[in-house]
This record gives sequence, C-alpha cells and structure tokens, in this order.
Amino acid sequence: MFRNKFATPRLSPDAVERQSRIALFAWNHLGGDAAIAFLNTYNLELEARPLDLAIASAAGCEAVERAIFVKAGAA
Repeated sequence: MFRNKFATPRLSPDAVERQSRIALFAWNHLGGDAAIAFLNTYNLELEARPLDLAIASAAGCEAVERAIFVKAGAA
C-alpha cells in the first residue's frame, strides 16, 4: 500500500516565494543569528511568529518587512 510521504500540507508556490523572500530580507538586514531568532520567535507587535505571518499573506509579509526595518534601525 502506498502512502503520501508528506504528513502536513505543502506550501503554495506564493507562500514559498514569501518565505524565501522574508528569510533573505531578514538575513540581509539583521544578520544570520538575529534573523533566525526574529523570524522564529513570537512577536507581540505583530501578534504572531513573523515567519508564519509572512508565509500566510502578502500583507503579512509586508508587515514583517516593516518590523525588520524597525528592528534593524534600532540595532
């Protein structure tokens, strides 16, 4: 018997593009370790984990980009 090897739903092509774009954007503006921490930690201002928000919609991705600009300016 054959089973689907993916246990969770796969991301749409648009979601994959947003995920890649926000990861690179964060990496370039915050640096590697800070980008990973920021994207994967719940953010009170965004009321979500930034990576999840960016993947969910174009508007979410734009909100995360603005938050990265603010964080990069404060660093």
